[in-house]
Amino acid sequence: MKINASCVIIGAGINGCTLAYELALNGMKDIVVVEKNFIASGATGRCGGGIRQQWSTPMNIKFAVESVHIFEKLDEMLNYKTEYFQGGYLILAYTDEEVNQFEKNVRLQKSLGLEVDIISAEQAKKIVPRLNVDGVKAATYCATDGHANPFYVTQAYAQKAKELGVKFLLDTEVHSIVTEGNNIKSVTTNKGNINTDTVINASGGYAHLIAKMLNIDIPVKPYRHEILVTEPVNRIIDPMIISFYHSIYFRQELNGGILMGQGDPNEPSSFNVEGSFPFVQEVTSKVLKLMPCLKNVAMVRQWAGLYSVTPDAQPILGPVGDFEKFIQVVGFSGHGFMLAPRVAQHLSNYIINGNTSYEMKELSIKRFENAQLNVDVNVV
Repeated sequence: MKINASCVIIGAGINGCTLAYELALNGMKDIVVVEKNFIASGATGRCGGGIRQQWSTPMNIKFAVESVHIFEKLDEMLNYKTEYFQGGYLILAYTDEEVNQFEKNVRLQKSLGLEVDIISAEQAKKIVPRLNVDGVKAATYCATDGHANPFYVTQAYAQKAKELGVKFLLDTEVHSIVTEGNNIKSVTTNKGNINTDTVINASGGYAHLIAKMLNIDIPVKPYRHEILVTEPVNRIIDPMIISFYHSIYFRQELNGGILMGQGDPNEPSSFNVEGSFPFVQEVTSKVLKLMPCLKNVAMVRQWAGLYSVTPDAQPILGPVGDFEKFIQVVGFSGHGFMLAPRVAQHLSNYIINGNTSYEMKELSIKRFENAQLNVDVNVV
């Protein structure tokens, strides 16, 4: 196999597919997406599908708010049913420290145009009547947050990208990136070479390994996060519910199943995506404290995926090292799915027109040269 490409995107998750679509939509030809497995086979297909705007840093809030505007019209735009549902997000505070942080978050979120409120435990219980609010000091609620099916959203973007001429090479693994000086010449795969001068790293939890092919270190590490889903039950929850205090989140799928997840903050970085029984014991115990009505509900299946984590829980966007055409869209720290639609538009404008937005400058890898980072604390 020998192919000439204007750019090669490594990874067919949500970021690779949204960017392929935006590039093709804006006139780029001969785009190739390389994926070692299948579309959405990595972190995207293993995520919880949440779409929230309640973050603690301006860049994450801005990208999320602007992405929600896209999600709201995505089914019509891509002619695909994505199971997008705006049921809101309800985030619970159990300590005075959390209340103070939530108040600070809401002030910032409101300043950036988000309709969000601090509410009481009693108000939270009105939103989710079956919720046990013992110990809850306050909560934040945003009605325009929601969730969608990650597989459907990614397939929708991929399908439209294909219609626009993008070529997808599945079951194809990148072995090396060939360079000459500071210029990229080609990408070597297990099925042959692709001649190109532009490579986009959208490889999720494996992003640092792709960067190492050019002897570049990027501060991104993979961490396992686990999820399970129950059998379907009658509708009892509309919003995604988060407790940073318990390090959990849970929501109800449109088919009625209760999806719940958490990560282990003490687990070292790895590529492990196996499910574990201790996770099942721990997460179900925590969720039952908040939703005792789920006591006799059966678990259907469990799985795990990778969070691609940066030191400030914000993504790295744009070129790195001495290679101007080695572009990163990595390090989303568990929230790449919800930010991808707007991030892709910014990166497409940069790649095609050379326009570096304020947001991209703020999320350049150069920010890690500073002594102080603005860390997003709203990560679970």
